[in-house]
Amino acid sequence: MSGARHASLFLDMLAAERGASKNTLDAYRRDLDDYLAYLKEIGGQPDNATSTAIRGFMASLEERGLKASSAARRLSAVRQFHKFLYVEGYAPADPTAAVSAPKRGRVLPKVLSVAEVDRLLQVAYDGVRNPEATPGDRLRAARMACLLELLYATGLRVSELIALPSSAARTRDRFLVVRGKGAKERLVPLTDAARDAARAYIALLEEQRKPVGPWLFPADSESGHLTRQAFARDLKAVAGAAGLRADKVSPHVLRHAFASHLLQNGADLRIVQELLGHSDISTTQIYTHVLDERLKSMVRDLHPLAETGEG
Repeated sequence: MSGARHASLFLDMLAAERGASKNTLDAYRRDLDDYLAYLKEIGGQPDNATSTAIRGFMASLEERGLKASSAARRLSAVRQFHKFLYVEGYAPADPTAAVSAPKRGRVLPKVLSVAEVDRLLQVAYDGVRNPEATPGDRLRAARMACLLELLYATGLRVSELIALPSSAARTRDRFLVVRGKGAKERLVPLTDAARDAARAYIALLEEQRKPVGPWLFPADSESGHLTRQAFARDLKAVAGAAGLRADKVSPHVLRHAFASHLLQNGADLRIVQELLGHSDISTTQIYTHVLDERLKSMVRDLHPLAETGEG
């Protein structure tokens, strides 16, 4: 069986058994195409690959200048691929078991301050209230205000946010049921500001006689809803108008802001893990620097000997 066929079976498994999204499958496909091309160069196949071949592939990534984080992600894809081949009986062994991942430095997420989030929201709402704005401009501003309020209130992944159903704007509940990675469902709370922004946006859609279909953020795209690229582009424009560096602001940065600001205000790391939809607490632990600073602050402000320096 060819390497391409092995890869196709693996991707089919990810889609069927793990509910992997198109973006996830595309990422795995790119990583495996690169790996299979390397095996072909050295005359190997996935079902007879050795740990030496895996190490050679990792060395080739380093020679090409890939960052440690990118190389580690590629190795993760190759590991899962070979584990699948071994478990399903397509290969006699898993050659990745003895291969270590490249060491990665601790990369802290970019985070906006509360004041900076407020400035983004202010720009969006100013666009809605601008008496000289065209109906189209007002609608785009209302959509952005709704997107920002929902993202900052819930910490949704951008893929989850843009695919929200239109019913999310009309719910009487103070939470949303979101289907995340691996088709797992979770509850995320809604703030009054987010609910109000969603209702105002839907009302403006109806006022301008725009069709309100299944999606909260309809768009002329293949999916029928706003694309992540369009949202990111519009968000950078709002960031510029708010006096913020465009490279500092993205939908994912607002998700980080949601998590960091909760932790700064005393939220438990496990609760934040649930809200973000992380299956593993280690993923959420990139925010422990926030906890470290909060603990230092608590000791400084609350310890009885902190001011005198006694003891």
